[in-house]
Amino acid sequence: MKKIFFAIQFLLIFNPFGVFSQTIKKNRVIILSDIEADPDDTQSFVRLFLYSNQIDIKGLVATTSTHQKNAIYPQSIINLIEGYRNVQPNLILHEEGYPNADALLKLVKKGAPVYGMSGVGKGKDNEGSDWIIKILEEKDNRPLWVSVWGGANTLAQALYKIKDTKSKSEAARLISKLRVYTISDQDDSGIWIRNNFPDLFFIVSPGNYGRSTWIAINQVAKGFNNDVISNKWLLDNIQQGHGALGALYPDVMWGMEGDTPAFLSLIPNGLNEPEHPNWGGWGGRYELYKPDYIKDEGSGGVKTIAETRPIWTNANDTYKPYIYNSYGRALKLDDDNTYSDNKVTILRWREEFQNDFAARINWCIKPYKEANHPPVPAFNHKDEITLKSGEYFTLDASGTFDPDGDHISYLWFSYPEAGTYKKPIITSVQNYYRAYIIAPKVEKPETAHIILKVTDKGIPNLTRYKRLLINILPE
Repeated sequence: MKKIFFAIQFLLIFNPFGVFSQTIKKNRVIILSDIEADPDDTQSFVRLFLYSNQIDIKGLVATTSTHQKNAIYPQSIINLIEGYRNVQPNLILHEEGYPNADALLKLVKKGAPVYGMSGVGKGKDNEGSDWIIKILEEKDNRPLWVSVWGGANTLAQALYKIKDTKSKSEAARLISKLRVYTISDQDDSGIWIRNNFPDLFFIVSPGNYGRSTWIAINQVAKGFNNDVISNKWLLDNIQQGHGALGALYPDVMWGMEGDTPAFLSLIPNGLNEPEHPNWGGWGGRYELYKPDYIKDEGSGGVKTIAETRPIWTNANDTYKPYIYNSYGRALKLDDDNTYSDNKVTILRWREEFQNDFAARINWCIKPYKEANHPPVPAFNHKDEITLKSGEYFTLDASGTFDPDGDHISYLWFSYPEAGTYKKPIITSVQNYYRAYIIAPKVEKPETAHIILKVTDKGIPNLTRYKRLLINILPE
């Protein structure tokens, strides 16, 4: 055992990510941003570039919105990339795959400097809309996510041109590859897209921003750690003393990083499954239905219009927080408080993704040995299993490890909202790599989700997950 231990230590020192890195499937994404309408776009870009080795960025398009109707600022994206250029050599000491700055600069494109549907129609193509079509036409079977941080008219123009110039079958093929997440409707083109392209995969919280799921990223919320979104936390952990990229992270004007949820679920952390918004993840949980029409002016003067088809939109989680326990089990459920609404689908993970952000920006300045890196959970069985009612099963994560050699904690819990079986099939099991379940009695086939959360004791604490999908059959 000593020989094995020292062999691992040797490999870790001389090739820190060669032994422990896992092959990940990168999600492709094009960003549409009304950067300079509010500092939060700039904040979100800082975080995005820290994950640019794990998300396949295909385009960075400057656009308008209801908050900035007649101007675009691609130069502001370029300025951020130059900040990234200064830290990229240090980032690759921690994880491989960070693109060089020149490659990112080639992805910066211009949308039309006009508002909403006035930029959509015959002869209204722009650099950004043509770029979306170009990337869609590439020979790549992966879905293409369009992450909309402002107005959606650049995407609307791309769809208009596809429908106008392609055969019906080719248009359908291209559109089937698109996945859209918009931060509410920030111009009048979002509802036009949804109503005119009924088969398009579309995540949105329509109407007033206050009802949205995404706003939970910066909401002060009872029962949750709000310190991690405070101005002091941002100053100490992101802005000051963390290199050129952190120094470009602006102070909050309206709300911190309101656009970040549009890409958070693309990060491969073991929990996120972007093709299944109803499974939940760092960017929230969403269900497919046609929401009731609420007559209001939306936010920023964008009028709401009734949806004509189902969309991926707000869904509720019910959540009991864990609180520290001085003796015995390190954590215990806070039985005095239960929270249930659509904001909870982000709030329940917020401290964990903020810690992850803080750790990654440390990578901009620190050598490998002085920084923290996420643990690597591993099952000794498949990620999807089938059980009959009453069948017993042992959950086993004994292959889990931490690349820094940090102590790690385990927490197993049910995620009832993610499956069809709406009752927990496991109570809180912690501090052990094994857990035991008995499949419940069901009258028809059901699905259930169990999440393993693994957290290290490094600074800051980092968390990764494994999701077990259980198919439950009647006896």
